[in-house]
Amino acid sequence: MNLKPLLLTGLIASTPIAHAATVDFTLTNLTQGIYFTPLLITAHDAQYQLFNVGQAASDELAAMAEGGSIDGLVTIADSISAISVANPAGGLLPPAQSTSGQMSLDGDYVLSVTAMVLPSNDGFVGLNSWPIPSEPGSYTVYLNAYDAGTEANNELLVDGGGAPGVLGMPAIPGGLGGSGGSGVTNDEATQVVHIHRGNLGDSDNSAGSSDINSRVHRWLNPVAMLTVTVSE
Repeated sequence: MNLKPLLLTGLIASTPIAHAATVDFTLTNLTQGIYFTPLLITAHDAQYQLFNVGQAASDELAAMAEGGSIDGLVTIADSISAISVANPAGGLLPPAQSTSGQMSLDGDYVLSVTAMVLPSNDGFVGLNSWPIPSEPGSYTVYLNAYDAGTEANNELLVDGGGAPGVLGMPAIPGGLGGSGGSGVTNDEATQVVHIHRGNLGDSDNSAGSSDINSRVHRWLNPVAMLTVTVSE
């Protein structure tokens, strides 16, 4: 099993939910030009986590961060009896758009969220094991973009990009990307999950170092807002 035991550090000081409750959520893409691939929003036991900053990504996390596939993470979530909402947006979540869903929970749960950010090589928006509050009410959490540390950020659109072992980005949604770049880098010193540096890009759509348009696809954290409403 690739989910690792949770270290309870740096989390909000709220008590996980310990009774039957309905949890509604709305996730909003806060970026100007970044798309989110199918989201996995899952409530699970606090001893597990989907990713851990400073540690190497699992194969399942890498598949999501490089190619947008949540299948492996869903399989793991199912194996630990998690309550999940997979792909609530029914595909890509565009900039400035929201998606919503609902869970019925009975017990102690924490909440995790993952989705690849496009365009990127192995970037993903993430929330790691956030304790769902026990008190009814509405809560807001801001989500950062992380780098899985599994692929160099060359920022080049490549046929087959996103497949394991294939360097390159799988897509630049929105039709505002370029081509013909030489590559920003082919090497990354940090090979564990870490805060993403953001896209660098350039303004040359037919050459330059990157196929990413720096006027559209740059971002600063946070990249998403999650509103969670707990009701009995």
